[in-house]
Amino acid sequence: MAQVSLQDVSKLYRGGSVKAVDNVSLGIENKEFLVLVGPSGCGKSTTLRMIAGLEEVTEGKIWIGDKFVNDVPAKDRNIAMVFQNYALYPHMSVFENMSFGLKLKKYPKNEIIRRVNEAAEILGIKRYLDRKPRQLSGGERQRVALGRAIVRKPQVFLFDEPLSNLDAKMRVQMRTEIHKLRLRLQTTFIYVTHDQTEAMTLGDRIVVMKDGKVQQCDDPIAVYDNPANKFVASFIGTPPINLMEGRIIKDGKKFYFDEGKFKVEIVEEMYQAVAPYEDKEVTFGIRAEDIYDKLFVSESSPDNTITAICEVVEPMGSEVFLYLNTGKHTFLARVGAHDRPDRNRDMELVFDMSKVHFFDKETEETII
Repeated sequence: MAQVSLQDVSKLYRGGSVKAVDNVSLGIENKEFLVLVGPSGCGKSTTLRMIAGLEEVTEGKIWIGDKFVNDVPAKDRNIAMVFQNYALYPHMSVFENMSFGLKLKKYPKNEIIRRVNEAAEILGIKRYLDRKPRQLSGGERQRVALGRAIVRKPQVFLFDEPLSNLDAKMRVQMRTEIHKLRLRLQTTFIYVTHDQTEAMTLGDRIVVMKDGKVQQCDDPIAVYDNPANKFVASFIGTPPINLMEGRIIKDGKKFYFDEGKFKVEIVEEMYQAVAPYEDKEVTFGIRAEDIYDKLFVSESSPDNTITAICEVVEPMGSEVFLYLNTGKHTFLARVGAHDRPDRNRDMELVFDMSKVHFFDKETEETII
């Protein structure tokens, strides 16, 4: 168990012309579950591989515990890594795969058997110890890969998109297993994924990355409710946040967002933040769950109600997705299962204006 610290860490390729990781500084607490999340090519896996010692650090410093590890080989860092492709030896049994690292370190035979049996018990794969990887399902192979990491009892567990090769149902199951495993082992986990659902459900904190840079680092709900910029707002959340271009205008003492086809009043608590943008173009963001069918709202106002055409109704079981068009922008509302309006008809919608976001059109940073 250990803290992990990154100070101004960068990774450059092609003689410095390509910056895969750009000046990343992070502090991962002992026993914390930190998730690095972002699209392909954002630098999250490269960051993880530098922590593991599989990539050389071009600039900056990394500590594991109180040990400076920039020049320490991967095998001496007391970490264990679980890869996307399982990386199991096909000619070895499950027991042999799980025990291989311990044998290389010349652990006593009794200790190896004890550790492998203990890990297999935790992961529910004890009955598979004599099987070869080809005789296992994808989920079972991933458990073996986890077991191989567990038996080493490392200071830090590193996961590089470990669930990407599994089907949707198995991914949900394995997320639960990893969460239980974390609670049982009580050690430090650093987890890389492109799946924001995994990030939201697993992480104590999530680090959103783009183009090699950290965009925001906070607990999942804080990132969802208070995104640092337009990219974070659009990347975190399913379905993605609705974004519309328009202007901030003032009418009397009130501020409004004018989309062109509709106008909605901004809540008074946001006046101070939006005042400098009066008569300027901004990006307006509202999440699908903050849009309601007026027929099912007890209280509404003309100042937060708009009219849009419902183009598609998509039942999802416990809820319904409505794909709507203002005439200028398309957007999505997530409503209750009982709400199924007619297609290609105008409908009145109420915006929860206390939940909306505004982004600077030039910098894409959050205004509020």
